[in-house]
Amino acid sequence: MNEILGLSTLDLSRFQFATTSIFHYFFVPFTVGFALIIAILQTIAFRSRDPNMENLTRFFGHLFFINFAVGVVTGIVQEFQFGMNWQGFSTFVGNIFGVPLALEVLMAFFLESTFLGLWWFGKDRIPAWASLASIWIVALGTSVSAYWIIIANAWMQHPVGYTLKDGKAVMTDFWAIMTNPKGLEWFAHIWTGSLTVAAFFVLAVSAYHLRRQRQTQMFTVSFRVALIVALVGSAGVVAAGHEQGQSAVRDQPMKYAAFSALWDTPEGGSMPESLIALPSNAQRENRFEVTVPYVGSLLAFNNLSGKAQGINDLQRQYEAQYGPGNYIPSVWPVYWAFRVMVGLGGVMLLVSLYYAWRWRTGKLADPGRLYPLLLVMPLAPHLANFSGWIATEMGRQPWIVQGLLRTTDAVSSLNPLWVLLSLAAFWIVYLTLIGLDLFLLTRTARSGIHTPDVESPSLPSPTYLPGGQ
Repeated sequence: MNEILGLSTLDLSRFQFATTSIFHYFFVPFTVGFALIIAILQTIAFRSRDPNMENLTRFFGHLFFINFAVGVVTGIVQEFQFGMNWQGFSTFVGNIFGVPLALEVLMAFFLESTFLGLWWFGKDRIPAWASLASIWIVALGTSVSAYWIIIANAWMQHPVGYTLKDGKAVMTDFWAIMTNPKGLEWFAHIWTGSLTVAAFFVLAVSAYHLRRQRQTQMFTVSFRVALIVALVGSAGVVAAGHEQGQSAVRDQPMKYAAFSALWDTPEGGSMPESLIALPSNAQRENRFEVTVPYVGSLLAFNNLSGKAQGINDLQRQYEAQYGPGNYIPSVWPVYWAFRVMVGLGGVMLLVSLYYAWRWRTGKLADPGRLYPLLLVMPLAPHLANFSGWIATEMGRQPWIVQGLLRTTDAVSSLNPLWVLLSLAAFWIVYLTLIGLDLFLLTRTARSGIHTPDVESPSLPSPTYLPGGQ
């Protein structure tokens, strides 16, 4: 049996890995950004010696624990798929992938889990400085853990530090792999994106309680901290994303052309940028398009005269270089996913700037007219992340390892029926876990801090929390 319901083993395996990755990625950036925010709140509590700040930190720590526990479970299954569904890929890259994946496991399951438990359960058993150090180690560990996964994925997009031996990629330079420029760019983009995921969640929770006048002093502090993180994250995403797009012009030109639905290399002295288009892979052209002159050159090359190669020209070039075949990704989803990501990034930055202005004018304790928007803003960074991964991963097709291994040659020889059944099982399990996670997060967040406020002589000083009111 080669197909089921018109879908091959390759189709089902791709869809399975894509969905389980997106399900898992629901938790990953949240954990990375949230750990940093909690570490900052713990630092405030440590310096102020204010019991209310400790209560605030523990409240958000409870929310972090819920997400961390479910996230670990979803990540285990994802790595098993390399061996189950992608035998050709595992055989080809096993010598290289083993190291970063092993280091990620050490970070996630040993470093993060150990010190998270020490921070949470050792509250009244270890010195305050040790508790503070523990949560900062957790924050560092989550970032380093994410770095190793990003380095592994970046190698697939831009292979470095290897040689081919007996049809396999063999590591020759670990330092080159660890400092892959593609990986460094991606880490900056994904890490700042993780800040936005956690920051807008904390902003929404804090705004919810501020609107109801509940423990306003504490939630004003968390709102300020989250707002600073949201500003840094939103601005960082824009800057890192711009650099990442420009690097794609150099090392993944077909992907960049798909981002812009650029079918033919522009004629003349500049390159326009497509605002709206209806790309057609069948016709290899845009059925409809609205462009802005010069903007494409400015975005891709920081000048008004640069030009990227078009999809049709690249297809002819790749046929000559790699042999007959279709090297064009599905342009329509790549093009629109890229625009969804960019658009949501702009919305996050504007919302952050709006509340920074309210902070400056002394109105931060009142969420204001954008309060309803603020409650749904936690969805924005998630959708931006998912859209970004769709654009990135679909944009490099038909390659699973750029220029070295095609996706069709990487999939395992499995009965599509079994892949379909496992896909259905994964969906049931993952939807259940995400539903449980959302239920627990929402219920816990809405309940607020149950510990009675403890009178304290002062709130955190503006010397370490700018803009105090």
